[in-house]
Amino acid sequence: AKRVLREPHAGALVSVALKENSRAAAFRFMDALQLCVRSTSLGDVFTSALHPATASHRDLSPARRKELGISDGLVRISVGIESINDIIADIQQALEK
Repeated sequence: AKRVLREPHAGALVSVALKENSRAAAFRFMDALQLCVRSTSLGDVFTSALHPATASHRDLSPARRKELGISDGLVRISVGIESINDIIADIQQALEK
């Protein structure tokens, strides 16, 4: 973001590629989130998590999703207006489960 955006601006979308590249791992991660809510679309004032392979990119073939870098273990997080420290803590605790 620092290469593309000038201070004080930054993007509000983060992608997390899980080591265990599976839908099961992605859903376990999203289930473990306590502050971030699961969503089917991004862009709310609340921090939300989306599994692109089963939501925004569900109509694409697995081969096309792979070309686009949309793996089964990918989760996108749209950062909301909550405290950034709370958001980071929530993501960290979910990754540890």
